Amino acid sequence: MSETPILILREGTSRSRGRDAQRSNIMAAKIVAEIVRSTIGPRGMDKMLVAGMGDIVITNDGATIMKEMDVQNPAAKMIVEIAKTQDSEVGDGTTTAVVLAGELLAGAETLLDKDVHPNAIIDGYRDAAGKAQEILEKIAISIKPDDEARLKQVAMTSLNTKGIFGSQNRFAELAVEAVMQVTEKNNGKVKADIDLVKVMKKHGKSLEESELVNGIIIDKEISHSQMPKSVTGAKIALLNAKLEIEKTETDAKININKPEEMYQFIQEEEKLLRDMADQVTKTGANVLFTEKSVDDEVLSILAKKGILTIKNISSSDMEKLAKATGGSVVGTTRDLSKEALGYAKLVEEVKIGDDKLV
Repeated sequence: MSETPILILREGTSRSRGRDAQRSNIMAAKIVAEIVRSTIGPRGMDKMLVAGMGDIVITNDGATIMKEMDVQNPAAKMIVEIAKTQDSEVGDGTTTAVVLAGELLAGAETLLDKDVHPNAIIDGYRDAAGKAQEILEKIAISIKPDDEARLKQVAMTSLNTKGIFGSQNRFAELAVEAVMQVTEKNNGKVKADIDLVKVMKKHGKSLEESELVNGIIIDKEISHSQMPKSVTGAKIALLNAKLEIEKTETDAKININKPEEMYQFIQEEEKLLRDMADQVTKTGANVLFTEKSVDDEVLSILAKKGILTIKNISSSDMEKLAKATGGSVVGTTRDLSKEALGYAKLVEEVKIGDDKLV
C-alpha cells in the first residue's frame, strides 16, 4: 500500500502551497492592515461599520474595528489576534500593532521576491526586534507612580482615539484618579489592580458630568418602596442565600380538612419568614445585600425595621462589596453575625436619567 497521506477536504475547498500560499496570506494580512491605516495619527479618520444585525458603529479605535471584522484567511486572522492581544495586554496601540505587522509582511514579500529564504527573513526580524527593544529602553522616560501630570499625558494619548472629543481632559483626570485609588506597594513594587475599577455607563447626563465614585456602584434599585433611600454609618450584611420558603424537590401534598388547619399552615409559613428577617435584624445590620431572591413578606418586615435591602446582586459585585466593606459573605442566615458585618460611611440610592442605582 502507498504511504502517501490522503487529505479529505470539504467540497469547494481550495488548496495552495509554496509561493502562492505565501503571497495570498501576505496579501490578506496587508489588506487588514490597510483597513485601519487611515485611522492612525492626529489626522486619522473614523470608520463606519455595519454589523451583521444592521447595527452601525462609528469608531477609529483599532480594537473595535478588528472585533467587528469577520475574516476567513488564516494570516488575516492572525493579524486580528495581534490586535486583540495588544488590546487585552496593554489597552492601547492596536492600530499601530496591526499597521506595523502589515509593513513587516510587505517588507518580507519584497525579500521573498529577491529569493531570500524565509528563515533568513525571520532571523533578521528577530535581530531587528532586539535592537528596537534596546533603543526603546534608552529613550523611555521613567514615570513615578505619584507623577499625576505625566500619567495624565499618557491617558490623554490613549483617549484621543476613544470618541470622547472635547472631554479627553476630564476623562484623563478620572482615569488617573481611579488608578491611584487601587494602587498598592508590595515588596518595593507598585501595582494597580484595575479589576477593582468598574466603568458604568448611564444615559441622562453629559460626558463632562461623568464622575468617579470612591466606593462601589450597584446597578440595582432598593428592593422595597418603604425602605430608607439613604443610610449613614451603614452596618452591612452580605448574604448568599434565599430569604424565602423554597419549594421541595419532590411533589408533596398536604391534606387540610378544616379552616383552622389552613390558618395554622399560613401562620407557620409566616413564622418561618419572620424568623429569616429576625436573623438579619438581630445582628444589628441596617443594610442587607444578597445574591439571591427575597420573599415580599420578608422585604416588608425589613422595611418596617428600616433595613435597606438590595437583592439579586451578581457574585462579582458581592466580592467587591466584601473587599470594600471588610464584611464576610455568608451562605445562610444562621451564619449571620456582628463579626461578619461590613461597614460603609454611606449607602444611598441615586437616580441618573431614568435609572436608579445604589
